[in-house]
Amino acid sequence: MSLPKTLLVPTDFGEGSEAAIAYATELARALDAELILLHAFEIPMVGFPDGTLVATAELAARVLQGAQAGLDEAVRSHQTLGVPVRGIVKQGETWRTIIDTAAEVGAGMIVMGTHGRRGLPRALLGSVAEKVVRTSPCPVLTVHPGHA
Repeated sequence: MSLPKTLLVPTDFGEGSEAAIAYATELARALDAELILLHAFEIPMVGFPDGTLVATAELAARVLQGAQAGLDEAVRSHQTLGVPVRGIVKQGETWRTIIDTAAEVGAGMIVMGTHGRRGLPRALLGSVAEKVVRTSPCPVLTVHPGHA
């Protein structure tokens, strides 16, 4: 078994993601590993009875700008913690984008936050973390908010 040298940390900029970044930073420091922060997003689409409204190019550009700005700030705020860190923004189905990016960057581990939803909220919203755990090409460590 070889220890991971690249840790992929998906972020939605929420409390769970911040806990995962903090945990991954300590792990990366101990392993002398690189941290890659990933923000994956989907362009919102709205369904109507007579069809689906897809976001305009302007809205898509604004979503991408906001995502990039948020990720740039996250990378900036974590660069002073003694581990190499870089950011990637990608558009696509979140769980699938995380899996594809892990393979692309050769991640040895994915460290991600989880909301810990159960019951109906989980059934309605789905679980990105669960899909990643089930399909990941590498180990996945999930971190609950407040853990770090």
